[in-house]
Amino acid sequence: MKATYKQYVLKFKRPSGTSRGVLKTKETWFLILKEEGRIGIGECGLFRGLSIDDRPDYEERLQWVCKNIHKGVAVLLRELEEFPSIQIGLEQAFLSLTGNRYDLFPSKFTRGEENIPINGLIWMGEAPFMKQQIKDKLAQGFTTIKMKIGAINFDTELRLLKSIREEFSANEIALRVDANGAFTPQNALEKLKRLSALDLHSIEQPIKQGQWQEMANLCEKTPLPIALDEELIGVFTGEKKRKCIETIRPQYIILKPSLIGGFSGSEEWIRIACSYNIGYWITSALESNIGLNAIAQWTYSLGDKSVQGLGTGSLFTNNIESPLRVVNGELQYCQEEKWSFRI
Repeated sequence: MKATYKQYVLKFKRPSGTSRGVLKTKETWFLILKEEGRIGIGECGLFRGLSIDDRPDYEERLQWVCKNIHKGVAVLLRELEEFPSIQIGLEQAFLSLTGNRYDLFPSKFTRGEENIPINGLIWMGEAPFMKQQIKDKLAQGFTTIKMKIGAINFDTELRLLKSIREEFSANEIALRVDANGAFTPQNALEKLKRLSALDLHSIEQPIKQGQWQEMANLCEKTPLPIALDEELIGVFTGEKKRKCIETIRPQYIILKPSLIGGFSGSEEWIRIACSYNIGYWITSALESNIGLNAIAQWTYSLGDKSVQGLGTGSLFTNNIESPLRVVNGELQYCQEEKWSFRI
């Protein structure tokens, strides 16, 4: 078996605002396996500034993987514990090699018989821009909208959310908000109380990760369901994962496989969360369509029918052409469409 890798820089159609700044490009890496005429492709979805493996030796680690590919996926995954984005690329590449390249988890989804409901993502920006995005998502048939908050004035964000609620009830449109840790332990509860008046579905990561006791206090007192997101990043062992869930007791966890140890790492989080009756959903992390495809197929295989956070592929001008389409607020795999990835 031969393994190689290559870098690919995704370009945003429009600079996209987050609480960490404005994104114009997104770096990613492809891991390619070749054996006896077969090819496997995996995406190592490194997220600069967010991934725990955003390290100077990242490419060096990819080189090491290629030299040691003969060890097999199980051994390599254990040795790559601190490189979750490489772990998921490796899992994808081996599944791709042994399967039908892009059909990693064959199902009714990959056959185009069933779709995956997803939320419509509203990016941070000035109020008029955010309001236009909301109108567009509603026109596109989304029944769940996720809005990133924390970058502009909080009262302005409240007014935007209130304007949706004045037109659509919670039965018609579910609203999720993502604070990306923008609140402080001192002001978070008061802001959660104000947000809860708008009948929201949940809020992601109200305060910065790593403050387990403060987050536990919030989850105990909150009038609005809290979902852990960044909190899961960098928590490697099963023992520490259980300690995190046991201490904080959130209402939900959100799983970004590229950031938390791939499919196997995510499934460990799910098993622990479910043992405490904690819900979850899956979110992509600005991967290209190669990674998004794998994550979507794996998500469908879990059998969870809740609304997922997938579908960021349309943000880029130079994404890999694929059969993935968003239709009426659902992610669809159109078998008639072809892939355009060049090895």
